[in-house]
Amino acid sequence: MRWVVRPGDGSTVREMLALAGADAEALLEGRVFLGQRRLKEGSERVVPGDEVRIAARPPARGLQPSILLCTGDLVAVDKPAGIPTVADHGGSAYALTALVARAVGVDSAHLHPTSRLDRDVSGVVVFALTKSAAKRLSGARARGTYERRYVAVASHAPTSLGSGTWNAPIGRTRDPRLRAIDGRDPVPATTVFALCARTSGGCGLFAFAPVTGRTHQIRVHAAHAGAPLVGDRAYGGIARLTLPSGRVIEPGRIALHAARVVVPDEKNRPIVATSQVPVALRELWSTLGGDAGAWELATSCALNDP
Repeated sequence: MRWVVRPGDGSTVREMLALAGADAEALLEGRVFLGQRRLKEGSERVVPGDEVRIAARPPARGLQPSILLCTGDLVAVDKPAGIPTVADHGGSAYALTALVARAVGVDSAHLHPTSRLDRDVSGVVVFALTKSAAKRLSGARARGTYERRYVAVASHAPTSLGSGTWNAPIGRTRDPRLRAIDGRDPVPATTVFALCARTSGGCGLFAFAPVTGRTHQIRVHAAHAGAPLVGDRAYGGIARLTLPSGRVIEPGRIALHAARVVVPDEKNRPIVATSQVPVALRELWSTLGGDAGAWELATSCALNDP
């Protein structure tokens, strides 16, 4: 809902929300914006001409992450597809950061996501509970000791891919939400990959190990290589599959899952957090004609940057 303030409408955000008939929890849930700025207080002032936007409550409100492990200064969680890692246009109350903060009993301001998964991607996310832990993991990423293993189903998998490394730089596009190979202000991006299995229909099961952590990196690299991920409409992935039997499959998510993350603890010992591949992805692969045993290979095969 969008509302442009007119003379006589009121001078505060609270008055505008009442006039617009917005639900009472919109402000508390971080779903009210003045321009691009998220509003937190009903007493904030507005003037004629201002545009107030009230985002709809996201459908993922009932989703909850599972705590995988919690150390002195780190917490790893299993994020379901359907919720953002940090607050987005749908509000802040049901972002992963807020949910984890409530689950472990800390202020969300003290949680530092050390990597981010897109809203429609599932799997392991590690949060630092202190600034020193965040700095330690940032250093681990720079040294290559912050390890991540993703698995994914691609709607098309060229047989020529095999395994290797994608090094195409990634930049911005006209749409600020998206990225592109050699886009504006490109930065280096490296993804190690392996095509672990392929169906008779040409779909593929991949294992990925991103070396860098650019926005949408795996999704952009895979699409550029001719292997867009199932459900990833933004980058050419098929969101609706019709099988020879006539059955229609609509995954409702991106078929990408962060299965394992390895990070160092305070004494530089490895901490391993793992997440089981969701049943929905396993069923998707099987329905497409994939070998169920291929998931074991995808989650455990060696991936080495040549």
